[in-house]
Amino acid sequence: MTSLHDHGSKGHQEVAPGELAVGVVIGRASEYFDFFVYGIASALVFPKVFFPFAEPLQGTLYAFAVFALAFLVRPLGSVISFKIQTRWSRGTKLTVALFLLGTATAGIAFLPSYATLGSASIVLLALFRLLQGFALGGSWDGLPSLLALNAPKQRRGWYAMLGQLGAPVGFIVAAALFAFLISNLSAKDFYDWGWRYPFFAAFAINVVALFARLRLVMTHEYERELGERELEPVPVRELVAVKGKHIVVGAFSALASYAMFHIVTIFPLSWIELYAEQPIAGFLWVQVIGGFLAIGGVLASGVIADRFGRVPTLGGVALAIAMFSGFAPTLLGGGAVAQDVFILVGFVLLGLCYGQASGALTRNFGPRYRYTGAALTSDLAWLIGAAFAPLVALSLCANFGLAYLGAYLLSGALGTLIALAVHMRWKRQDAAQA
Repeated sequence: MTSLHDHGSKGHQEVAPGELAVGVVIGRASEYFDFFVYGIASALVFPKVFFPFAEPLQGTLYAFAVFALAFLVRPLGSVISFKIQTRWSRGTKLTVALFLLGTATAGIAFLPSYATLGSASIVLLALFRLLQGFALGGSWDGLPSLLALNAPKQRRGWYAMLGQLGAPVGFIVAAALFAFLISNLSAKDFYDWGWRYPFFAAFAINVVALFARLRLVMTHEYERELGERELEPVPVRELVAVKGKHIVVGAFSALASYAMFHIVTIFPLSWIELYAEQPIAGFLWVQVIGGFLAIGGVLASGVIADRFGRVPTLGGVALAIAMFSGFAPTLLGGGAVAQDVFILVGFVLLGLCYGQASGALTRNFGPRYRYTGAALTSDLAWLIGAAFAPLVALSLCANFGLAYLGAYLLSGALGTLIALAVHMRWKRQDAAQA
């Protein structure tokens, strides 16, 4: 675990951005694989396994309501994990968080169905989902912030997008695994036991990722660098009092990407399953292709952001999503080809937007508040932009028509554009006062 260059004094070495990037991608990919395994199961499995007493639409809405629970407790997980880190260490906090995440994931894998356990199975599913959200809040290790601070000034957009690659990578593996199982098992075998294998895989991957991330954050070089950059927790009450408005604006600046996030991943699976003729396994493979396009979009966002700036890039893609919202209902309501176009174009836009959605405005926090501010901004963005996206989108579209899908996407794009406009106004005011 060494660096690339000397920091200016004997034995004092600086952490290499490339090494940081590897740690960030590994950590985020494992978290997103776990995330998407649960999300895909919510659309395709849980309505039948845990809510068989309800009509298909109502059962899916119930499953999406449980899905949202993780996002509600995620900020609480972050706050408590900061206290653990302050009292013990960053490594202790990360170990506890990923142990809880692994326990919850394994618990879901072994959870008996409603037919076996009755309503207790639903209660346990909800408890495990709450535990997952709590653990995800505690899994913040500060490495993305450290990566951004160590990146060359002219390459900040490129290094900022590296951690975002974890989302499409995690989705590709999760969707491909479900597609393989659905294609190769009978419906009875899949719903009896086949759906559990992705959760076993998520548990195993989390264990590997835990040791990979601990190997980074527990070394002397990283502890020193994190300390020098002031990437340590601060009291949440102090953060809110001093930088509360920046938390809110930072969260809304990511709204377009988080709205898009579930509209092309989890929600369309439920729609195809309930209302379309397309085989679900084939649709999953189209989404896998979309995941690779999203990787290309994330990579392209780094190049574009370094050329034009991160804020203009976010604003430009938000405008593109606003335009896409006008075509989205027609595409998803069309035949298989139109639905596939919706997925592929949507994933490209998701990659371009999501690539720069994380931390674009974190410099507003300054050194002291950056670590805690970045974590809570992300938690709030997930809560307002993603927690209820599948539930709200499916409920609106099923009851009032697919036009509401376009309205939902448009609202996310407008939220981002308004937040960026407020940010730029504050920036001009600060420059005028300087």
